[in-house]
Amino acid sequence: MLTVAQRMPVDSWDSHMHVTDPDYPLTEGAAYIPCLHTLDDVRNFEGTIGIRNTVFVQPSIYGNDNSCLLDALRVAGPSHGRGVVAIDPDMLDITQLQEWHKLGVRGVRLNLKSINATYTENSLTTMLQKYAEAIRGFGWVLELYIGMEAMPILEKIVPSLGVRISIAHFGAPTLPSPETANYPLNPYDITGFSSLVNLVRAGSTWVKLSAPYRFDKDTHFRGVESIARELLKVAGDRCIFASDWPHTRHDGLDIKPFVETVLDWTDEANLTKEVFSLNAKELWDIDQRRDSQDPLKCD
Repeated sequence: MLTVAQRMPVDSWDSHMHVTDPDYPLTEGAAYIPCLHTLDDVRNFEGTIGIRNTVFVQPSIYGNDNSCLLDALRVAGPSHGRGVVAIDPDMLDITQLQEWHKLGVRGVRLNLKSINATYTENSLTTMLQKYAEAIRGFGWVLELYIGMEAMPILEKIVPSLGVRISIAHFGAPTLPSPETANYPLNPYDITGFSSLVNLVRAGSTWVKLSAPYRFDKDTHFRGVESIARELLKVAGDRCIFASDWPHTRHDGLDIKPFVETVLDWTDEANLTKEVFSLNAKELWDIDQRRDSQDPLKCD
């Protein structure tokens, strides 16, 4: 039987990974204190699943101080690394963003789920418009960690933003408990899923198949399986894999069974190369001929 690493397509990308280090200052009110997860640790982990290319995503504990991520990105280099940073769209330094672009930054993260943020349709619209305006000139991605119940609002907002959207962690659905669930689930019974499908079908929204343990309590991933299979069916070119390593606040988790399960799903859909490699390359602007060039100028 082949191992996960042996099954992994050549030139695969892990589209959601965190580097953490207690030596970097935490933001006020950080939800947890990180352990040491250096770039060497990243490489050691990625080697166990056969991946060499990583998208570093800013963890919420560092707020808008991206120093830890940027230092890791400098070492990884743009051929094997991309970055998704956190910013304040009201306080931008365009020169700084241009430098980050050269390092391999290709997105900004807006994390509303981890901090249990409250919002209305109007306030969310205003917020996303600010972020989109800040990154549009660079061609960056707007990465959203937000509950699936918000997808009907996003379905209204996204078409006017003029940027690509990445939805983290299956869209963070609210799932029934394994004790009461009737498997296989009908994904269209899950609040917000129909709107998520409409978003990915429209072409500018991608979904990360990642971190099921954050909301699916079934150890065989049966809660998210129907979501994954339907997304692969209706928009396989808009699904990307991510490990969510080091699984913050889920220390000691073995992610390999999930990676193997995603490989099973994508093999059955004949989309393994797309989900693990080609779709990520399109989303994160993986074109080494452009990596050394200057980013687009913002007006």
